[in-house]
Amino acid sequence: MWRSNADKQQMPTAEQALPGREQAMPVTEPHRVTGLALTPPWPGQYQQALFGLGCFWGAERRFWQQPGVRVTAVGYAGGLTPNPTYEEVCSGLTGHNEVVLVVFYPAQTTYETLLKVFWESHDPTQGMRQGNDVGTQYRSGIYCFDASQQQLATQSRAAYQHALDQAGLGQISTEILPAPIFYYAETYHQQYLDRHPNGYCGLGGTGVSCPVSAFG
Repeated sequence: MWRSNADKQQMPTAEQALPGREQAMPVTEPHRVTGLALTPPWPGQYQQALFGLGCFWGAERRFWQQPGVRVTAVGYAGGLTPNPTYEEVCSGLTGHNEVVLVVFYPAQTTYETLLKVFWESHDPTQGMRQGNDVGTQYRSGIYCFDASQQQLATQSRAAYQHALDQAGLGQISTEILPAPIFYYAETYHQQYLDRHPNGYCGLGGTGVSCPVSAFG
């Protein structure tokens, strides 16, 4: 059962959610750009970040282009259905967000820098959508792996809201939560815009700069 665009902007209940499955999505290829494994373990000095900012195709490319980023992977998080497929997520009946896992080397980049990329790469005031992409899977979200990330994410949200207020723009709807289970998306979604350089990219920021100095 698929939901209408209006219904897809509401999170499904546990009773509505699709049952999913026990089997994880197979991860069969390394990262197409870096050649490194998409799955852990990663070297101990590397850290993880997890972001949702609309369609994950363009969002992933934005992060793999950043200095100090070792690996990116796209997947699903924040919903109810275990090990969902893309078609199930698109139905609006899993509650999952399209997200990008970012594995980075903190000696070469910082979480604060990644937060700046996050805020400036989409419009965080649109609720359950990004542009023409409508549904809970396109919501804005920061999913934190520790208390330090949670604090920085919260501070950055306040700093960016102040910048948006000065620009006469709306209220941020971004959720900031502890990192949930990350389910890898299908192989054909991984580094999609490297496979298809002219493929769809729905990223569109507000044009307002995020002041890292205000929270970093």
